[in-house]
Amino acid sequence: MVGQGWTVRSLAVVLVLMGCAAPEPNGGKAVMDSTATHSATTDSTNTDNASVGANGEVGNTETRAVTPITVAANPDAPVDSSVQVVTVLEGLEHPWGMAWLPDGTMLITERPGRVRRVRDGVLDPEPLAGVAPVLAERQGGLLDIALHPQFEDNRWVYLAYAHGTAAANRLRVARARLEDQGFVDWTVIFETNRDKPQGQHFGSRLLWLPDGTLLVAVGDGGNPPLRLDGELIRHQAQNRQSHLGSIVRLKDDGTIPSDNPFVGEADTDPAIWSYGHRNIQALALDAATGQIWSTEHGSRGGDELNRLKAGANYGWPLVTYSEEYSGGPISDAVSRPGLVDPILYWTPAIAPSGLAVYRGDRYPQWQGQLFAGGLVAQALLRLELDDQGQLVNEARIPIGQRVRDVRQGPDGLLYVLTDAPNGRLIRLDPNP
Repeated sequence: MVGQGWTVRSLAVVLVLMGCAAPEPNGGKAVMDSTATHSATTDSTNTDNASVGANGEVGNTETRAVTPITVAANPDAPVDSSVQVVTVLEGLEHPWGMAWLPDGTMLITERPGRVRRVRDGVLDPEPLAGVAPVLAERQGGLLDIALHPQFEDNRWVYLAYAHGTAAANRLRVARARLEDQGFVDWTVIFETNRDKPQGQHFGSRLLWLPDGTLLVAVGDGGNPPLRLDGELIRHQAQNRQSHLGSIVRLKDDGTIPSDNPFVGEADTDPAIWSYGHRNIQALALDAATGQIWSTEHGSRGGDELNRLKAGANYGWPLVTYSEEYSGGPISDAVSRPGLVDPILYWTPAIAPSGLAVYRGDRYPQWQGQLFAGGLVAQALLRLELDDQGQLVNEARIPIGQRVRDVRQGPDGLLYVLTDAPNGRLIRLDPNP
């Protein structure tokens, strides 16, 4: 069972499985890509999917298509008390991503444009030198960080960041060599191929695959009323000539792998690996199975957990469990042939950011389970799936601040970054 607090949509899923039909209200908590006090188009604090109507269900009685393989996860799942939430350090300004060097030193990005070093649990007072200027506008800034798989040999560090102006900006990925005091040889290896206005929906998670290629999640550009090429900018997610709303796959120098799924197709940019995404801020590889997972922000509810495949179309905004911020449906369907359905969706929203698949020995009871961070949820959502990808158990680990990232450390423990002006690095210690 998926726990208490199912939405009406999840009841409809059960009825479909039983051979019944059910009307499906377009319900959900009012959420937006901002903090709780801002409108969907005025995000002065660069945050994502914070609640503006925490207790309100909004919608009408329109019946919409329901897929029987997708279920509603429970943002208020039972609390998991098997770990202690331990603050390692404070004093991080809106931290976004983290990575470990071979000697155990941590690198943490701060959205205003800094990379901080943590040694033996102590935050260096000075940031690393050599970081290029970033556009720290709303959701933009210095975002994810990842080490090259052969970092010990080449010292390459990869960083995703917003570049440009508030009126015209793009997501960039750069690599630079790490030396004692900072970065040298800063080189931009990728830049999205369309300018977009304002500071919404950069995506920006980085993930290395076992073959040495790099996945980069790119947001769709933003919410209505933002437009591009005469239509709402979110429709760029279905434009295979645009990087917006896609995942791109690159070689380590930024060139295009010859086996990308759309190489040679005249109507598609060859960097695109999958498309139809809204705003992915979490990518994770299961080292044991090779499966690639993501969580993705919905608009007003409808956050998604997806199992990713090369060449697939994930449907945004043609199909979605999300609603318009102004109310009413974005699409008349949640599933269509040829479009990939999410494994799970959350309504009300958790505002997902950060994702880890646990494959360590410090929490043996969690082997292979997924841990999704939530900005609005201010928690980790623990998800246990069966071999068919169906949810069999879920629980919540309260963090008490907006969760921006979660990673498994080299010590086998889970670590969390919280998105706040005085953000924290947190470790989950097993209870004795």
